[in-house]
Amino acid sequence: MADEEKKHHHHLFHRHKQDGEEEASTGEVDYEKKEKHHKHLEQLGGLGAIAAGAYAIHEKHKAKKEPESAHGHKVKEEVAAVAALGAAGFAFHEHHQKKDAKKQGQS
Repeated sequence: MADEEKKHHHHLFHRHKQDGEEEASTGEVDYEKKEKHHKHLEQLGGLGAIAAGAYAIHEKHKAKKEPESAHGHKVKEEVAAVAALGAAGFAFHEHHQKKDAKKQGQS
């Protein structure tokens, strides 16, 4: 009867602990794991910057090749350039997070 009265709420951004995830209860942080995580995100940010930059170059070429739809291609080029800049900034941020995790793991 207690199971019937207990409501189970599904939340979009909350996740439950899985086996082996007890660092919040013990207060210990695995800095090597954090360093690997930030390294992975740094690499993804770099790949995103490269992909968005390549798309910007592609759109710039399309704008020159198709003068009748050049304005649309120029807009897409600018959006891709901003996305590349944002991805590069994210990669730079994750690089510094990785360095901080490595520094804290050594001390």
